[in-house]
Amino acid sequence: MDNSPPFIVGLTAAALLSASLTATADDLPSRQEMWKIIQQQQKQIEALQKGAQTNTVDIAQANQKATAAVELAEESQKSVSSAAVWASKTQLGGYGELHYNNLDSKDEIDLHRVVLLLNHQFTDDVRFVSEIEFEHDGDEVEVEQAYVEFDLNQQTFAKAGVFLMPVGILNETHEPATFYGVERNPVETNIIPTTWWVGGAVLGGQIGESGFSYDVAIHEGLKTDADNNYTVRKGRQKSSKADANKLASTARIKWTGMPGVELAATAQYQDDITQGTDDSAGEAWLFEAHAQIEHGPLALRALYAYWDLDGDGPEAIGADEQSGFYVEPSYKFSLFNQNLGIFGRYNQWDNQAGNGEVDSEKKQYTAGINYWPIPDVVLKFDMRKQDNEGTQSNDNGWNLGVGYQF
Repeated sequence: MDNSPPFIVGLTAAALLSASLTATADDLPSRQEMWKIIQQQQKQIEALQKGAQTNTVDIAQANQKATAAVELAEESQKSVSSAAVWASKTQLGGYGELHYNNLDSKDEIDLHRVVLLLNHQFTDDVRFVSEIEFEHDGDEVEVEQAYVEFDLNQQTFAKAGVFLMPVGILNETHEPATFYGVERNPVETNIIPTTWWVGGAVLGGQIGESGFSYDVAIHEGLKTDADNNYTVRKGRQKSSKADANKLASTARIKWTGMPGVELAATAQYQDDITQGTDDSAGEAWLFEAHAQIEHGPLALRALYAYWDLDGDGPEAIGADEQSGFYVEPSYKFSLFNQNLGIFGRYNQWDNQAGNGEVDSEKKQYTAGINYWPIPDVVLKFDMRKQDNEGTQSNDNGWNLGVGYQF
């Protein structure tokens, strides 16, 4: 049976009819030749059909590719937009300082610290704050801050995580360009002890329009011992697997109701400063008060801090009382659109003040110059002279430093 398509048969008949009108009988093809002609025409038709199908497939594939490209572009645009939003809510900052110490105790250059800050604003009311410190060219790496803060209303906030203790002048604000002298003052370093960070929670805020603000915190406590003469600086746990057998609580009240004036007082209580490891030691209280006053080019800082440690162990070596104070006047003026400041500071502290028979009191006189070529960069020079009691050696000399913040 001949299975040729009807339109092929029609084409064949038309061709035969045309040939019969124009050719003689002798010119007519034979049956075999006619069949070959039909087969050739059928192949040509099939080729045309395949070409049409291929073109249809190519067009469909092209449409699919175009659609995919549009979708990819839209996704890329969304990614770029998301990245832009994230970047607009994320802040990167930092500060650092290099010191040259020429003292009786040492003569060295030290990259004292480089600190990176990464903050992120989740919403208008929720944010993350972090601070990672590299000390002594990377010998120590410490997380000083890593907390989430919530604005409960326009005047009240709460935060939880690792934060700087609300105490003293330098503990919360210690970027190099914000204080005088190459090294931080010895009173806040040895008595408070700066820099002091803990893990816990804080509730704070403003008290109406009075200029008063407050902070109340519950957090990890100190853990010191007799081997370290119960010194508070040795008791910082730095939120690194901190022993939480005995927590501590801290409260601060601060007044900034007059431009250029800050007055503040802090109290802290801890049930056991050894975290239950020493029966001869017990509870501890810290009291701190300070004032910062600025009037034109003149400024004055003054601070007093006092620890009261309970127990026969601290009392036996005079560590039941640890105290110190300093007074720092300064004068800052403009020179060729740059700032220059001079200062003097008297420091006095004692980590064994409870025993009058132990000559442990230390005194230090410091004077120097800060030069700010721009507000966020400072060059420092200072000289210091110690007058320590008893057989304690004096650590006299001078220091150079460069500091920066961004």
